[in-house]
Parts: sequence; structure tokens; C-alpha cells
Amino acid sequence: MYDCLKIERHGPVGWLINDRPERLNAMNNAMRDEFADAWLELDADPAVRVIVHTGEGKAFQTGADVVELASDGVGMERYRESIEQFDLRFTSWHNHVWKPVITAVNGICAGGGFHWVADADVVIAASDAQFFDPHVSVGQVAAYELIGLARRMPFEAVMRMALVGRYERMSAERALALGMISQVVDPPERLRDEAQTLAEKIARNSPAAMAATKRALWGALEQGLTDACKAGAKELVSMWGHPDQLEGPQAFAEKRDPVWSVPAGRSIPG
Repeated sequence: MYDCLKIERHGPVGWLINDRPERLNAMNNAMRDEFADAWLELDADPAVRVIVHTGEGKAFQTGADVVELASDGVGMERYRESIEQFDLRFTSWHNHVWKPVITAVNGICAGGGFHWVADADVVIAASDAQFFDPHVSVGQVAAYELIGLARRMPFEAVMRMALVGRYERMSAERALALGMISQVVDPPERLRDEAQTLAEKIARNSPAAMAATKRALWGALEQGLTDACKAGAKELVSMWGHPDQLEGPQAFAEKRDPVWSVPAGRSIPG
């Protein structure tokens, strides 16, 4: 179904895999279009409770395919309208996916690859992962990706990456220390196993409660403290009377695993 991406399902975990390893998973126009369909496919599958995003080969993602931009006669102009109107469909956040999303960074993550680091709920990385942003080194502006990343980690560290460009790489250990990621996986070959294990832990929880929690916390980034708490309160009370709120305490009292209700189709309310 997809030329530049792969979708796999392992138990309650759906995998979205960048699949242009010969181009270090750089995003050409075809991959760009496929992301929207792939995210929505996994979000619409009621059997998928958590989504893991990773890459094939030596890189997670290296941003826009610069060779395509330089040779197709269209370049960045094809993206002008969607960029100016902030009508993007690359990431789970862009597509309003409220299932938990783990980004598992294998190898190189550069430039536009930071879209999926900034917009994931949880980010882990292999011990040999390397992070850098070459935008200014090829005459482009670092904006969307690093603006989002500045919400996850110290501003100065983000600005340093933006200005140094391709001339300095950040290690996985440094990314962990700065809060860009939450786990370093060693050896690197265990990255997918660790991501699957983490996803399965998350998948044990109430899908409805996790979706409401995710909406509340991501929404808080858009607002001041008081407004964020008021919006969070609406998500909190939205679960009152929900079957999962009754099942959770009952299962705890009976010393058994809860049997959650699984919403069908897309996880967006309404």
C-alpha cells in the first residue's frame, strides 16, 4: 500500500516505519503524502493501542530529500501553501492522533527528522543515535521542528543545534541529559525490542483515559497555567461515568487485569 513507509502490527502495538533506507529515510514528496494516510490508518484500527515510529537502516529520518529539491524543478515551492497555512500532515500531532506515540530513533536524526521527536509523546534512542540540524547549512530556515523541540528541552541547546548546523552532532547520551529523549538503548540492536516492551506497558492502560490525558497535556502547551487547568478539568470530568472508570477500581479490588472498553475508529472525540 505504501512505497516509502511500512506498517506492522505486533499485538496491541502498531509500527510506522520509514522505509527509504537507501536515502537515509529522507522525506520525498511521496513519503510526505503517505504519512497522513499511515497515521490515520493506525489511529482508526481499534486493535492498535500504541504506535511506535522508527526507521529502516542507518537513519531514523534526515528531513526533506535535498536531491529531489535540487533536481525536480519545483523545490520548496510545492510546500509553500501548506507551510504558510500550517497545514502539515507529517506527525501524529499534525493529524490529531490521540493514541500514545513512541518515537524510537535509530541512527541519524537530522533536520526535518526533529518533527517526529518534537511531536511524540515518548522518545527513546539507540546508543549510536546522532542528532543534528543542517537547515542553515543548506540555506534553509530551522523553524517548525525546533520551535516544537524548544518545548521539550533547554532553549539554548536548541538554538545551538540550529546555528551550528551540520558541523556538530549531539550524542544519544547528551540528548538524554538535555531531556530530548527519555531512554538510551544499548546495544542499538535492542531498540525495537525495547520500544515494543515500553509500548506494551502503555497499552495495558485505559485507551479512553490515555487519550483524554494526552489531549489535556498537549493542550496545556498552547495555554497559560489557569486556562490549561480549566481545559484539563474538562478532560478529567469527561471520563466520569465512562465504563473504564468503573472497571479500573473493580479490577484493582478483584486483583485482576482490567478489561478496557476500546473505542472503535478514530480516537478524536465526536
